[in-house]
Amino acid sequence: MKTFKSIPEFKNELEEFEFWSKADSMDYIDWDEAKKVNFPNLKKTSQEIILNLPLDLLEKIKVRANKIDVPFESLVKMYILKAYNDNTQNYLP
Repeated sequence: MKTFKSIPEFKNELEEFEFWSKADSMDYIDWDEAKKVNFPNLKKTSQEIILNLPLDLLEKIKVRANKIDVPFESLVKMYILKAYNDNTQNYLP
């Protein structure tokens, strides 16, 4: 029987993302024991926005997202969150 590593505690979502982007979940989770779940009453916690970007920037983001195998929208959200966290630590709201 395989022994699994403990999943560390994360300070924020960005730290968790950075961990899982480098770690192999097979070392931490027994996927053979995983069960499919359904959350029928889960409410949407995001809001759609329209964001106009220069086409060359959008293409660069899409290429980068493809290289790390994440949807480009998720990568944009990660970039925004990182910029927000970096800037709010240095300035008052």
